[in-house]
Amino acid sequence: NLIVTKLLPPNDLHFALSARLSAAFRCVSTGSLTITEPLNFWAGQRKPGQKGHKEHVYEPATGRILCHLEPCGAAEVNQAVEAAKKAFINWSKLSGMERGRVMIEAAHLIEGKREEIAEMEVVNNGKSITEARLDVDSARLCIEYYAGLASTLAGQHVQLPGGSFAYTCREPLGVCAGIGAWNYPFQIAAWKSAPALACGNSMVFKPSPVTPVTAAMLAEIYAKAGAPEGLFNVVQGGQETGSLLCQHPDVAKVSFTGSVPTGRKIMEMASKGVKPVTLELGGKSPLLIFKDSDLENAVKGALMANFLSQGQVCSNGTRVFVQRDIFPEFVSEVVKRTQAIEIGDPLLESTRMGALVSRSHLHKVLGFVEQAKKEGATVLCGGEPFVPSHPKLRGGFYMTPCVLGDCRDEMTCVKEEIFGPVMSVLSFETEEEVLRRANDTTMGLAAGVFTRDVRRAHRVVEQLKAGSCFINNYNITPVEVPFGGFKTSGIGRENGQVTLEYYTQLKTVYVEMGDVESLF
Repeated sequence: NLIVTKLLPPNDLHFALSARLSAAFRCVSTGSLTITEPLNFWAGQRKPGQKGHKEHVYEPATGRILCHLEPCGAAEVNQAVEAAKKAFINWSKLSGMERGRVMIEAAHLIEGKREEIAEMEVVNNGKSITEARLDVDSARLCIEYYAGLASTLAGQHVQLPGGSFAYTCREPLGVCAGIGAWNYPFQIAAWKSAPALACGNSMVFKPSPVTPVTAAMLAEIYAKAGAPEGLFNVVQGGQETGSLLCQHPDVAKVSFTGSVPTGRKIMEMASKGVKPVTLELGGKSPLLIFKDSDLENAVKGALMANFLSQGQVCSNGTRVFVQRDIFPEFVSEVVKRTQAIEIGDPLLESTRMGALVSRSHLHKVLGFVEQAKKEGATVLCGGEPFVPSHPKLRGGFYMTPCVLGDCRDEMTCVKEEIFGPVMSVLSFETEEEVLRRANDTTMGLAAGVFTRDVRRAHRVVEQLKAGSCFINNYNITPVEVPFGGFKTSGIGRENGQVTLEYYTQLKTVYVEMGDVESLF
């Protein structure tokens, strides 16, 4: 503890010691939890879904059934939207300062429940407890950030001839729909709800049916923090529930995180009601490593760009381009570090890679590895099913993290989003060449560059066709900074001050101080 005290700032020290203490007294252990509470939430309480309809929800670490999801049909979606409409009336009339107080209280409640929420995220998603804690922290920080911005919403005053003037004001949209993905369930729910609520909107949120558990916990936290009943609601279900939400006449906006094909469908449905959308979609992002890079940092950056959350991250830099001069040394070190990643029980502090989210997704990712081998790639390490030694984990959805060599730009593993722990390594000669290859994709979510040359770093980033770029690091997402993509990777942004514009509409008011000059 003395060593930790010297290395960590006070707040980080608090969380480090808290994590150790929580681990020592953990109530939840892998394979021990069964959830029986309803997972839908509206009008201030948990609610059942459609009668007679139940879907299995699994614990990825063990493969066993964790709970049953009751999806929402038209009647349930209508009830949730109606609750959101009622909450919007009073919430939108509060000052930004008043809304911010409720959100700050929600952030404090999340801080107090950090370990509990993280454990539930692990049990339902399969990622390591270390990562889950960071996700909960990101959710809390996002709510805190927008709580502070809530009171800053302002318009513009424009002086006009003759003493007349005009002004603009930002007004909330109404009921917003949020549709989340399964890789960051709690974090995404916070990233979507925080700016929406700060601007005076209410929200109906639909998590992925694969990871439905923690969204309802966030709804309870908002309610306990003093939010009016119906401000943040959760409806569970799959494609049908999402369609009902997108096409509901009382939903004013849709914010979606997920795949490109689903994003296209949501955009099409929203267009029928001329509703604005925020789409945070997939990526096949490049990571460029030049020969003058700090090799240690470049290797660590490549691992962070590929193996967080078992590789199930939309912004991952899975096309790793390495300048030929350092290619052998870089690949050797990456393979050594990848083989050392500890796989296993995600609730253990030592685990660095847990289970993939589902059996079907595991098979899909392993299929990409097999396809890569058929197309001529070399598996330098990993890419195989992994069976932990503990009996309770043997039904889990594990694989060894994979590094692919001898990759070519036209290979499936280089062109398509795998969404698993699979890194494709390619070599390049010149800056001009690698930029052309890096941009040769229909997607543009993220990109990264490692180099000691500051002029090259900015020159390269300027030419990368991606919405979120990193210099000498990767997958860093502070809530103060906008996140989103170019091309088919999406529309709009999440986080940062600019996101307030996506959850408000601009009203212009002209004020005449003289007489009307009429042409008639």
